[in-house]
Amino acid sequence: MTRKVESVTKEILEKISPSEEEMGGIRRILEKFLSKARKNIKRSRIDADIFIGGSYAKGTLIRKKSYDVDIFLRLGKRYKEEEYPKISKKVLSRIKGISVSHGSRDYFKVNISSSLFFEIVPVKRIKSPKEAQNVTDLSYLHVNYIKKNVKDRKVIEGIKLAKAFCYATKTYGAESYIKGFSGYSLELLVYHFGGFEKLLRALSKKSNEKTVIDIEKHYKKKDVLMDMNGSKLDSPIILVDPTYRERNALAGLSKETFERFKKYASKFLKSPSKKFFEQASIDFSRIPSPGPGKETLIIELATRKEKGDIAGTKLLKFFNHLERELSRDFKILKKDFEYYGEKTGKGYFILKSRREVILTGPKKDDAKNVSRFKKEHISVFVKNSRVYAKKRIDFSPAEFIKDWSGKNKKKMEEMSITQIKVI
Repeated sequence: MTRKVESVTKEILEKISPSEEEMGGIRRILEKFLSKARKNIKRSRIDADIFIGGSYAKGTLIRKKSYDVDIFLRLGKRYKEEEYPKISKKVLSRIKGISVSHGSRDYFKVNISSSLFFEIVPVKRIKSPKEAQNVTDLSYLHVNYIKKNVKDRKVIEGIKLAKAFCYATKTYGAESYIKGFSGYSLELLVYHFGGFEKLLRALSKKSNEKTVIDIEKHYKKKDVLMDMNGSKLDSPIILVDPTYRERNALAGLSKETFERFKKYASKFLKSPSKKFFEQASIDFSRIPSPGPGKETLIIELATRKEKGDIAGTKLLKFFNHLERELSRDFKILKKDFEYYGEKTGKGYFILKSRREVILTGPKKDDAKNVSRFKKEHISVFVKNSRVYAKKRIDFSPAEFIKDWSGKNKKKMEEMSITQIKVI
């Protein structure tokens, strides 16, 4: 590790590592909670056991304003998946502050305090990964793999640094509105490369070719691209799950997020600084002037969907839809979006008008549709047996949004969007 990088990461580690007092406080509360839950399991004669997962169990927890601990309720195979919520509620009976969160499988959140909450996730007790019905069923295997293999202090510290770095650069999280690195994938990557700096150096150099990482060598070289299910090969990195050869642990990583990671990794290695570990929200009041012939459009979106991954995903999906709509009349020079954690998000575009675009119409012998096309457009002409029209872009992005939202109320409803507000 270079001296400058080492100097920065040493200071960051002290900052992001929870204190003994913090860890002790979490441990005491967790033990009391588990004791109550296990008594309820025994009292109700439920075929289940509990295990702790996530960063807390693996020793890779980083300091946050609010800590979360993943608690998995492993249910016996005799229970059907539709019974999981009812059984979970029995296990959590007499425990206060419980709320239900919806996802690929409903899970439960217990608010302990403003700085601590537990997430209780029902999973199927499995012996083989092939028995899994949901990715959360694999969590037990993931925790055990990391605890068994990741024992080197430098690697554990590297994982903490990688999580803090990705969190700050908005590349952390497998949620659909982020499409980034999950905690488990970062643990595997740092373990594979042998440290934080080595991870950055290895991935920042990667070309546009697909990278295959197979830690346990489940496949012969390159065979993974032929043997693994095609839907799992879309991501820029194929990280074969050491616990389940048929799973790509980075299947949710998008090319856009990976490019963002590589950009910041290169910048950090070139000029190491603490700023790369400090998450900064978009300061919409300080977006620089785009310059002559360019315009900035800032929009705020709201959805009716449940806060969290569902709301964030819907908002980002709609923001990207607007990008496609805008791009017909404007060149998109820059964009960014931020989900606020509730039911709203905010984003901006820096745009340049195309001035004029050519719209493709029907074949010239399609009289009915040609007539309709001419009514909708003014500058119509024929070329190679097809009708076209010239469209002048003499309106601003804000005017475009106002007009578009007025004409596309049904589309907004279908996409669960309740408001588009131009700031």
